[in-house]
Amino acid sequence: MSTNQSEKTSRRALKEENHATKKTKAPKESPKASSASDKQSRKQQKLKQKAERLENRRPRRRIFPIWLRIIIVLILAAAALVAGLMIGYGIIGDGVPTDALKKETWQHIIDIVTKAE
Repeated sequence: MSTNQSEKTSRRALKEENHATKKTKAPKESPKASSASDKQSRKQQKLKQKAERLENRRPRRRIFPIWLRIIIVLILAAAALVAGLMIGYGIIGDGVPTDALKKETWQHIIDIVTKAE
């Protein structure tokens, strides 16, 4: 037999063994069956506790307001863009890093890309 077939047969044997042990276990004693009124009262009790928690909850105070977070993320994204341009143009492209921020450099790149020949 190949290893896959032997693995399948061992898995099948384990499944059958587990199934057999489940049948032979003594059933647990079930607690008293609760009536419908008990279930209703438990649901009402849970709802009451949830309402109390919501009432007692303190309002959340944020250290940084959402509008400030958005501004910070935009500033960080712009800084990452500038840093990436300078690294790409200056270090990888063997140019002067500050030239990546000049308008003339970008105009030259646009002229090369849109040249109609």
